[in-house]
Amino acid sequence: MDQSLDEFFEGFRQSYLAGAEANQDQQLPAFMEAVAEDVRENGDVEGYEYCHYDSGRGIRVDGYWFDDEGGLSLFVADFETRDIVESLTQTEVTSTFKRVANFFQASLEKRLWSELEETSPEYGVARQIADRGDSIQKVSLFLVSERRLSDRVQSLDLKDIAGRPVSYQIWDISRLHALRISKGQREPLAIDFQELFGRGVPCLKASLSSDSLRSYLVVMPGRYLADLYERHGARLLEQNVRAFLQNRASVNKGIRATILKEPSMFFAYNNGITATATDVQIEDTGNGPAIVRLLDLQIVNGGQTTASLFHTRRTDKASLTEVSVQMKLSIVSQEEGERIVPRIAEYANTQNKVNAADLFSNSPFHIRMEEISRRLFAPAVGGAVRGTKWFYERSRGQYREGLAKGTPAERRRFEAEYPKEQVFTKTDLAKYENVWEEHPRFVNFGAQKNFAKFAERIAKEWDADEGVSFNEFYFRRAVARALIFRATEKLVSAQDWYDGGYRANIVAYGIALLSENAKASGQILDTRSIWIDQAVGESLLASLKVTTRFANDQLRNPALGISNVTEWAKRPACWERMIGQLQEVADQLPAGFASLLIPAADERREKKEAKSEQVLLDGVAAIARAMQVSTRTWRRIRDKLHDQRALTEKQAGILGYMTQQPKRMPSEKQASVLMHILAEGENEGINVELEPA
Repeated sequence: MDQSLDEFFEGFRQSYLAGAEANQDQQLPAFMEAVAEDVRENGDVEGYEYCHYDSGRGIRVDGYWFDDEGGLSLFVADFETRDIVESLTQTEVTSTFKRVANFFQASLEKRLWSELEETSPEYGVARQIADRGDSIQKVSLFLVSERRLSDRVQSLDLKDIAGRPVSYQIWDISRLHALRISKGQREPLAIDFQELFGRGVPCLKASLSSDSLRSYLVVMPGRYLADLYERHGARLLEQNVRAFLQNRASVNKGIRATILKEPSMFFAYNNGITATATDVQIEDTGNGPAIVRLLDLQIVNGGQTTASLFHTRRTDKASLTEVSVQMKLSIVSQEEGERIVPRIAEYANTQNKVNAADLFSNSPFHIRMEEISRRLFAPAVGGAVRGTKWFYERSRGQYREGLAKGTPAERRRFEAEYPKEQVFTKTDLAKYENVWEEHPRFVNFGAQKNFAKFAERIAKEWDADEGVSFNEFYFRRAVARALIFRATEKLVSAQDWYDGGYRANIVAYGIALLSENAKASGQILDTRSIWIDQAVGESLLASLKVTTRFANDQLRNPALGISNVTEWAKRPACWERMIGQLQEVADQLPAGFASLLIPAADERREKKEAKSEQVLLDGVAAIARAMQVSTRTWRRIRDKLHDQRALTEKQAGILGYMTQQPKRMPSEKQASVLMHILAEGENEGINVELEPA
């Protein structure tokens, strides 16, 4: 049963208050970070950095993010730790937006930075706005409120600022509530072509009436795509593909050349785009059918084409009136989306290859992590009779859904088994792992870009040994790293040298410096003891005090010509400078640091044993799965692949075991072959039926 708004408000309030207390943080940053997570997940912004400044003179900001495409997002809070749901009026909305708009204008035109403390986050933001100047093409203002927007607010009379187009978004408590109870789904993006462009888009139905999936071929005017991208930005791109494309150049030279020199040939030269939507409205125009409205339009291939149209028009002042783009559109229900969209994306993306199996929540890696998290108990600590589990949330909203199921007693048991503080997501895992295994600067690029870097590495490692490296050892170590990361966040907040800014950057580099010092001695941190204790000991905390203080000092002293600490944290030179002074850090580490380390050979031995165990588990699971699949399914797969001449003699022989009655139990090696055959059958559209239990 879904929560009422009042129940949600109280639960959300207690959650961010508990988070503030756990991290020794103030309530405003805890509230802002909690809401910003939803804004990020919804695709409205790539990242978020906390930055609170209130002049008392009608100028305020509470967070920001610069993207790579000339966009700036500024956040402003309406927050007073209210304990009941109150109404947010139109007058208050207008005045609050005005304060954050004043911050942008004062930064851009009135040298606001010259009035601010040079090491403060607000100085860095104001200075960067001034330095970037005309390169800031679009401003997005977010009002984040713990109140409910009044029903009387119908429209806002808000204008562009300093000649820049400005979008205004309100994230009030009712919008958060609606998003949270939607089972973790993103807010659908509704595109009304008639309202935006005065007419629909010509289309041709490409699917037969018997097809379960409706498909259309569409001729999309290039300016429509550019306008949609300008209006909605990265929200137009499917989330996981968006994360991947953010690591690539925004403008393709070939696309740009065609737009500028041969725009009428764009349709012929370009591969086009592949998109999905959850619903479509089509009208007959007299000249044929046209799409007039799409619900939740998402581009799963062709993000670079879309972005290039926008950038070429903006940068080169190119006309797109002669540019048309072919679009293949599939209408996919929300229920089917998780299963079908990853396949569409994977098969459609041949250029700038996206390995969808590594980016989507139903990939083997994420399923493996989820499976381990549901069965592996952490050691009982603090006199507890039974251990708890760490809940890996591979799909957004899984934990909330689990917490809401069943009777009150069942919900209490669920929370006792999976405490709220032991929940971590895909993007959390990417953050915990990348500070140890990759360059820590990736963590400072924002959750989605960092996740994309993580996914690329996981893809290679999974393919190298068919996933056996990702086992219980890996999971236990990941939990230990989560404990270290969270303890470091709390530690930094409590330090007398910490003034409330750049915590995420300090934590990432502080942990990375600790890891590098261990490696420099030919050893690694003993994460096994952290897993056993489910806590970070005093010796490790004392060591982290040293590395985070050093990271803080280095971050706040950027290279000449860089005014923003967050931007400095993204530069390779930032980490290179810290590594160059590693001995200086080592000299400051407490004597107890050495006792935290173990020989690297010990971990290699444990990894090898864990791999062997995983191979055994995979073999048993494959046998069980092969026996569970119905004989009729195996026959259908055999006939389909036989007709395509896609079976080797060995595969055909093994399939023979499974098409007999009764079926023979395959060996582990045979079961492994059958799993590959089963995957091929599913790719051919064969529905897998299971034998009755």
